[in-house]
Amino acid sequence: MITDGLLMLGVLLALSCVLIVLERTTGWKVFKYVPGMVFMYLLCATLNTLGVFGQDDATRAPIAQVKDVLLPAMIFLFLFGCDLRKIIRLGPKLLLTFFVAAASLSAGMVIVYAIFQNAVHNESWKVFGALLASWTGGSANMVAVQDILQAPENIFGYALITDTIGYSVWLMLMFASVAVSPKFNTWTKANTTYLESHAGTLEEEKRPVTVASLSIVVFGALFISILSMWIGGLLPEYGAVINGTTWSILIVSLLGLVVAVTPLGRTAGSSEVATLMLFVVIGQIASGSDFSAITQAPIYLLMGAIVLVVHAAVMVLYAKLTKTELFSLAVASTANVGGIASAPVVAAAFHKQLVPVGVLYALIGSFMGTFVGLAAAQLMSAL
Repeated sequence: MITDGLLMLGVLLALSCVLIVLERTTGWKVFKYVPGMVFMYLLCATLNTLGVFGQDDATRAPIAQVKDVLLPAMIFLFLFGCDLRKIIRLGPKLLLTFFVAAASLSAGMVIVYAIFQNAVHNESWKVFGALLASWTGGSANMVAVQDILQAPENIFGYALITDTIGYSVWLMLMFASVAVSPKFNTWTKANTTYLESHAGTLEEEKRPVTVASLSIVVFGALFISILSMWIGGLLPEYGAVINGTTWSILIVSLLGLVVAVTPLGRTAGSSEVATLMLFVVIGQIASGSDFSAITQAPIYLLMGAIVLVVHAAVMVLYAKLTKTELFSLAVASTANVGGIASAPVVAAAFHKQLVPVGVLYALIGSFMGTFVGLAAAQLMSAL
C-alpha cells in the first residue's frame, strides 16, 4: 500500500505519461474507441479498489492540492482558442442549432433524472450534472462540475462509463448519417447555400512550441489559477452550487475568453499542456473510486441512452420545423456530446471545407458546458 502522498502523486504522473505516449505514438486502434483518459480512470480506480492507495488524509493531501491548482489552469488554457468574434460570424441559424442541441440534452437529462431518481444514489444529481457538462462541453467541463459539486467519486465512474459508451455509439451514428443526408435534407426542404460563406474561413497558423511559449502557458496559467482561487475564496457562497470553486472557474473562464481575442490566445502549446493537466485531474478523481459497486452502472447507462434518444427526437423535430440541413444537426450534436476532438471530424465527413463550423461549435461548448451542467444540477437537486 502506498501511504506516501508524494509517491502517490508520482504514480499518477507516471501513468499519465505512459498513457499519453502510447495514445499519441503507437497508433493502436483501441485508442480510437477508448480514449487514453478513460484508461487513466480505469487504471487508477482499479489500483484504489485493490487497496494500492492509502486512504488517510496525509496520503491524499498532496494530489488533492495539485488538482485544485491544475483544474482552473486547465479550463483557462482550453479556452485560448475560443475567439468570440469568429463564433458570432457563424450567424443566427447555425448558433440556434447549436443551442437547441444543448437545450435538448439539458431537458432530457433533467426529465430522465426526475423519472429514475428513486432508482439511483441520492447524490447522483451531482453525477448527472457532471455528465451533462461533458455532453454540452467536454471532459474538462465534466471534471470541473465534479469538483465544484463534490460528486461522490465512487459513482462518478458511472458518469465516465456512460459518457464513453454514449459518445462512441453516437459518433458512429453521426458518421453513418452522412449517407442519408441528401434524403434528410429533401424531407426537411433544407437550403444549404448559406453554409458556403463559412467554408474554409478558419485558417490557423501553426506556431512552434518554444521555451518562451511554454513559460507563458505553464507559469502564466498556474498564476491565474492561484489568483482565481484566492479571489473565489473571498466571494460569498449561495446554495449547493455557487461556492469558492464555482467563482474560481467563472473567473478563469471569463479571463480565457478575454485572452482568446488577444495575441496571447495563439500561444503555442496551450491545448497540449491543458491535456496533460486533464490526465492528472482525472487520475486524482479516479484514485478515490471503488469498483466494488459497479453493479449499479447499468441504470446509469440506460438513463444516458434515453437522454440521447430525447435529444435526437428534438433535433429531428427542430430540423423539420426550421428546414435545417443534416450537416448542422450532426455537427452541433457531435460538438455537444463529443467535443473538440470529434466535431471537426464529423464536419469533414460531410464537407471538408466546413470543418471550421465544427471547431467553433466545440469551442462554444468548452466555455458553456460547465455552467449548463451546474444549472441542471441545481434543478435536479430540487426535485
